[in-house]
Amino acid sequence: MKGLFWVLSLFALAVGLSLVARFNDGYLLLVLPPWRMEVTLNLALFALAVAFLLLYLLLRGVAATLALPDRVRAFRERRRRAKAAAIFQEAVRLLFEGRFGHALKKAAEAHAAGEAPGLAALIAARAAQRMRESDKQQAWLDRATQDDARTAAARLMLEAEMCIEGRRFEDAVMILARLQHLAGRHIAALRLELRARQGCGDWDEVLRIARLLEKRGALAAEAARELKLKAHQENVARRRSDLALLRAYLDKVPAGEFGPRLTQAAAAALTALGAHDDARRCIERQLEQGWDAELADLYGRGEGDDAVARIARAEEWLTRHPHEASLLVALGRLCMRRQLWGKAQSYLEASLSLAESREARLELARMADALGREAEANRHYRVAAQLPPG
Repeated sequence: MKGLFWVLSLFALAVGLSLVARFNDGYLLLVLPPWRMEVTLNLALFALAVAFLLLYLLLRGVAATLALPDRVRAFRERRRRAKAAAIFQEAVRLLFEGRFGHALKKAAEAHAAGEAPGLAALIAARAAQRMRESDKQQAWLDRATQDDARTAAARLMLEAEMCIEGRRFEDAVMILARLQHLAGRHIAALRLELRARQGCGDWDEVLRIARLLEKRGALAAEAARELKLKAHQENVARRRSDLALLRAYLDKVPAGEFGPRLTQAAAAALTALGAHDDARRCIERQLEQGWDAELADLYGRGEGDDAVARIARAEEWLTRHPHEASLLVALGRLCMRRQLWGKAQSYLEASLSLAESREARLELARMADALGREAEANRHYRVAAQLPPG
């Protein structure tokens, strides 16, 4: 439609010009003694227009001829850049495909062609690392920042990840510290630092970073919970030889992070240091927050001279959890420690009425042994031997 409009406009202009020329009787007189030339005004205007057009075309031709070398150079440069970009893209594709030898070669070609030299050097370094060629890896890492200062942060991230993969965790921590000074702290760097701190065994930092990532929504709640539990367990294990340090650490653990498994580790460490009352209170506090059969079993196995207090507390729980077989077994054990044989037997038999268990059978066998009832003890031992542990 647009082309048709222009054609019609040109036809209209031609008709208009022909009508104007038809009624134009003017002429042009050119005098250059001794010559005179008289032409119609229409012819003069036409000749002037043709002369202007020819001059314009001549000048454009001259300009195009003079600019030809520059245009050729620009064309060659565009073609070279397109070829270098294609080589760079090929290097990236080969790296992701796992063809590291070819990726290293193409990245070197792209670097030599000047196509994103910093990034090309990083790709070459990653390919060399995958091929376990450490000398080439370091050489390309050094080139990355020499050729393009903008890749400094990317180079540090890549180098830190390489150190972690090579289990050089302390080196990774130092590199990430440099990265933080250069570009600040961001999610990807924090995730790398979390892995590095785990490798170094720096569990206090693991706790801090896990909490920070969870707060920012960069770590799933379940993963954060497992990481914090592991960190707490390791910190408790490191303080097993110093009761004061262990108590101080446990006092600082937030209530929301003090689950059943951490309670088991803390109670075991406190018991090993002879702090039986602390272990008992630790288990009681957790069981008040949420019931756990394994903790109840551990409560029944607790040592010390507080069996009476344990029995009283366990009987309170029994009113709230009357169908917990593990609690009945724990009560049976506690009563046996106080030689309350009748109560112990009733609790253990009540546990068996709820669920057959190897632990209850073994406790009944031990009680029968203690009371000299060998036949009854042997019967319970035989039944226990046929049951799975736990």
